[in-house]
Amino acid sequence: MENPRWKTMPSWLLTQTGNHAHRLVTDEFASVQARGYHYRLLATLEEFGPASQAALGRRTEIHVSDMVATVNELAGRGLVERAPDPADRRRNIITLTDAGTRQLRVLEERLAASQEALLAPLSAEERQRLTALLSTLLDHHDRRPDAADSPSR
Repeated sequence: MENPRWKTMPSWLLTQTGNHAHRLVTDEFASVQARGYHYRLLATLEEFGPASQAALGRRTEIHVSDMVATVNELAGRGLVERAPDPADRRRNIITLTDAGTRQLRVLEERLAASQEALLAPLSAEERQRLTALLSTLLDHHDRRPDAADSPSR
């Protein structure tokens, strides 16, 4: 049986593959009581160090209302600490804890498993090529002047 023409369109293929990728990552994170926002925030803190919630929001592209909830969840589990900024006591600084670093390692293992499942039919070279092509597309569309005005941002 042949595919209808619309099933060969790059936009269709990207959307359907993106749906599979999202499900795989979500399921892996859920298996350790985590979400994608948790990974993004913990990984950003490890890479860039302690930061205000506003700076973390910009770096992780997590909306301010979601950032507050995510920090609350992670702080409640002892994975991050929130303390007043000595330079501006109206602002909180978020810091990764040792428990947060351990959780990040677990999340990285789960993320690696989801990437492996997603890319299973591809060789190492094909995986690198796909990643490079997707990066090129995303970089191009993120730089478009109207991208910042997009309602999906």
